[in-house]
Formats: sequence, C-alpha cells, structure tokens
Amino acid sequence: MIKYTLSCDSGHSFDGWFSSSADFDRQAELGLVSCPVCGSVSVAKELMAPSVSTSRKKDEAKVLMMDQARKEAVAKIRELVTAIRENSDDVGEKFPEEARKIHYGEAEERGLIGKATADEARALLEEGIEIAPLPVLPDDVN
Repeated sequence: MIKYTLSCDSGHSFDGWFSSSADFDRQAELGLVSCPVCGSVSVAKELMAPSVSTSRKKDEAKVLMMDQARKEAVAKIRELVTAIRENSDDVGEKFPEEARKIHYGEAEERGLIGKATADEARALLEEGIEIAPLPVLPDDVN
C-alpha cells in the first residue's frame, strides 16, 4: 500500500491509501477520489519525501501489530468473561460451598462464579472439582 498526501483544487490537504501509483491514477481518472472537506474530484498528489524502511520503522510496525493483536485478544477474552458472567450464578463468598454441593449432587448443576481463597481453590481442585479463575483484564483495574 502507498500512502499519498493529496490536495484538491480548493487547497484542502488530506491522505489517501492506494495499492499502487497506477491505482491512484485510475481512481482519480474515474472521479473516485474526492476531497473529504469539499467533495471536489479535482485531486492531485502533493510532493512527498520517499519513505525509507529502516529497522527502527520495522520494529515500530511490529509493536503496532502486536498492540492491535493484543487489543483484539483482550476484546475476545472480555466477550467470553461477559458471557460467563451473564450465564452463571454469582454466589460470592459461598463459591466453595456451592461448588461442592453441585459436584456431590446436592444441588442442581449450573454455572457458578464467586470468590475463593487460594487455599479453598486448592482444596476444590484436590477434590476433583473443576474450577478456573476469571481473568482480570487491564481496563478492569483502572
């Protein structure tokens, strides 16, 4: 992709992304490139310095890609946590007790969320009761 700085015949400056120089020429010729400010289709490329790829720019691009991938992953995790919360009973501090009742058939099977100390969680796991902590996401603590 090539990023061009463009300007219209009214002097408005804006950016546009194209797959190639020929792609810009074709779109401009067909009147598909227009000024976002005034709508003019009389658009030209402005003089630009060439973009030289350096290892620093490549490293910055990798960081940006990782940031985007991280944001997408956190959004998916947030969706899952929301779905779990919406489809579970929040039993608060009674979580270990309620989890045992379900495990031993003393209560109806259902999704639970709640709180347990590290020792309580360890004891549940040792009894063969499947539990997992819900993740605390970055925005949840700010």
